[in-house]
Amino acid sequence: MNYALFDDAGKFLAGRVMSEADASVQIELDSGKRVKVKSANVLLRFAKPEPAALVAAAQAQAAEIDLEMAWEFAPEGEFGFADLARDYFSASAGPEQQAAMLFRLFEAPHYFRRAGKGQFKKAPDEIVKAALLAIERKAQQAAMIEDWAAELAAGRCPPPVREQLFRILFKPDKNGPEYKAVVEASKRAQRAPLALLQSAGAIASPYQFHWRRFLFDQFAKGTGFPALAAPAIKDELPLAPVQAFSIDDSLTTEIDDALSVAGLGSGVVIFGVHIAAPALVIAPDSAIDKVARERMSTVYMPGWKLTMLPDEVVQAYTLTEGRDCPAVSVYFTLDEATLAVQKTETRIERVPIAMNLRHDQLDEVVTEAALTGEAVADYPFAQELAFAFRLARHLKAQREVVRGKPENFNRPDYNFRLDRADDNQTGEPLGDEAVRISERKRGAPLDLIVSEAMILANSHWGGFIAENGVPGIYRSQASMAPGVKVRMGTKPAPHAGMGVAQYTWATSPLRRYVDLVNQWQIIAATRHGRSAALVAPFKPKDAMLFSVISSFDAAYTAYNDFQRDIERFWTLRWLQQNAVAELDAAVLKDGLVRADTLPLVFKALGCEALPRGAHVRVRITGMDLLTLDLHANLATRLDDVPAAATVDEAADDDEAAAAAPLSLAIDLGDAAGGTVGDSAPAATDGEAAPAA
Repeated sequence: MNYALFDDAGKFLAGRVMSEADASVQIELDSGKRVKVKSANVLLRFAKPEPAALVAAAQAQAAEIDLEMAWEFAPEGEFGFADLARDYFSASAGPEQQAAMLFRLFEAPHYFRRAGKGQFKKAPDEIVKAALLAIERKAQQAAMIEDWAAELAAGRCPPPVREQLFRILFKPDKNGPEYKAVVEASKRAQRAPLALLQSAGAIASPYQFHWRRFLFDQFAKGTGFPALAAPAIKDELPLAPVQAFSIDDSLTTEIDDALSVAGLGSGVVIFGVHIAAPALVIAPDSAIDKVARERMSTVYMPGWKLTMLPDEVVQAYTLTEGRDCPAVSVYFTLDEATLAVQKTETRIERVPIAMNLRHDQLDEVVTEAALTGEAVADYPFAQELAFAFRLARHLKAQREVVRGKPENFNRPDYNFRLDRADDNQTGEPLGDEAVRISERKRGAPLDLIVSEAMILANSHWGGFIAENGVPGIYRSQASMAPGVKVRMGTKPAPHAGMGVAQYTWATSPLRRYVDLVNQWQIIAATRHGRSAALVAPFKPKDAMLFSVISSFDAAYTAYNDFQRDIERFWTLRWLQQNAVAELDAAVLKDGLVRADTLPLVFKALGCEALPRGAHVRVRITGMDLLTLDLHANLATRLDDVPAAATVDEAADDDEAAAAAPLSLAIDLGDAAGGTVGDSAPAATDGEAAPAA
């Protein structure tokens, strides 16, 4: 009987030869299948044993061949496997031993290189040594992975796995031993990787997990700043004939904006908006600019913030009480009776900052009644604030006419305060602090004054630079229809949600990079008028502006997502610390409810069939500070009839979508990130965002 062993794309098969032609052989396999094989692929012909027996015997003998000895026996040039078999075994080596040598050589490329069909050449000595070392390292790594997986499955986390925690979960190197150990342990323990790592002690603090994960994603190089000196503003700037005041939270260090009111009682009032002017000396592509461009914005969270600029730079340009501060100012000359704008003017000047007012200290006294004369106004700048409040309400009403409906301020904002340990008064939170949450009504008088003043300035400057042929970064919204989002671009366009013809961000250059960019353009337009396009840092159709928009949008979204998630963490901590068992809430949709007195949206079982706006009391059944889940059941319905839907259902839907818990469960081989949502108040496009 005539049999043959042949190479089928790197797989060795044997069968009975049925027929032969000049360049091919027809072979019948043990399965009965007949295949046509090129003659060059036939490596061995034999009469016995039968094909299956030969392959089985050859495989068994191949495992016993000493590769190092075979390498020593092999000649220096090319050789055939049968020749080496006769040198290694004996001159009478038969088909089984020849096939065994073929199998062994084929599976040992670190010793023998393939030189053709059945032909080999032994690898150089240094290649063999390096390959053997790599094989040994691989074996050691496999043993290490086995040990780590066993430890994890037993509830202990090896230090190397702990050090790679966030990379394993969210940006895994799937060839890394730490990742492989987690995957293997998860399979053995039949547990999700996150749960496995938590039970093994890799995640000791949920707060630190959220915080370190954010730093891993956004600040991989750390949060420190290089040594940077703030350049002095040496321009001889005129001194503004005003006494300006700012309105911020007590914790605010980056005071970007201040207001002034002059001419009260004269019939013509000049209302000034004054913005800190770092763009006067921070040049594009300078060291400070590169730092700001890398961060794009200050990051806010309860009890802490990561500023866009180093504090020594901020303090050089912030609008500090008692100083004459360089500023970019816009003045609106108004008819005192009708509040009609008669003239506008942008100036670059030094502005005397008379006082830094703090709204958390004044909110209780600067009330609507005090501002309108119905109560005693016993606070600084009472007359100026009264006029600013009157103007703010007028501006808001004008915008609402354009919007086509009132802005929705029916829900409060919330302030978070952490009670720190005595030894951690200035450092970043640890996550175990007691948290206090207080309501702050959106649209409160001081908030309204500031937000409307900033909207007025930003809208005006957007038109101002466009009139002078200078591009900027704009925010626009085509309509207020559901799903139409705010977009950023380089050309002015209406912002339907705010009711203005165009809108820039230019009033927070110490906190947001796009504001710094726009301030460069505003300064150029102020100094050079219609020739500004020739000298402005960014020219029309400048590709860098589009790059800034893309980078800023990504960073700002990530920062807002983190702020929202970490505020949710502290809200759940508040529930824990105060042993809250039940909450009153309003139904949104699909079982989602919004707490009445907390910034918290969650799913409550039993509320799925209730109408939007229904008022309920829910019972808390559990929470997870790692995934930010809150579990609750319907306890009772508090209203007898379905309540009217909230004024802005689209905003409610956006909030519900954004408030979903973090998705932290990862599949074996995949990692999932958090949810995405814009936490800036929609009504003012961020102007009422937290100051500290």
